[in-house]
Amino acid sequence: MIKKSGIYTKGGDGGETSLIGGRRVPKNHPRIEAYGSVDELMAHTALLRDMIDDEIIKQDLLQILDLQMSTASRLAADCEDCPVKLPELKMSNVEFLEERIDTMDAELEPLNGFILPGGHPVISQTHVVRTVCRRVERMIISLSIELEIEDIIIIFYNRLSDYFYMLSRKLAFNKGIVQAGWKPGVGK
Repeated sequence: MIKKSGIYTKGGDGGETSLIGGRRVPKNHPRIEAYGSVDELMAHTALLRDMIDDEIIKQDLLQILDLQMSTASRLAADCEDCPVKLPELKMSNVEFLEERIDTMDAELEPLNGFILPGGHPVISQTHVVRTVCRRVERMIISLSIELEIEDIIIIFYNRLSDYFYMLSRKLAFNKGIVQAGWKPGVGK
């Protein structure tokens, strides 16, 4: 006889799921939407990482994936004394992103306007990651209206989307691609 997989419990078949701490909520609860969107962001970030050859950037993205998972676990927790120790997000994690942003910015020409996504699949994927990250940030802010959310989580996602914007520019620079600038009215 085949042993039952632990991947399915049937506990969510009625449209509810459990938060860390045990409370059951609908699967469309804002908390589930927020950490589910972090999960989506992680998948896009992993795809981007798989598309990149630069080992330093790949290592940075691996660290970012770990931090994303840490924030997802904190968003999924609904307990003062959780049964598991949740990983902390620290200001040093935000400073890590700021350092990377500043390093990339120092290598690039200043912008004179908005750029349009595209030019190469890896650049386009970086913009997908950036925009999904912005959505995650908006969802967490919406959640923070209902629940107390740690400020550091909101700060982290704000800075992370800035990181992905700069990474798109850095990847374009590394590939010798001049990114198209937005010219208002051209698309009329």
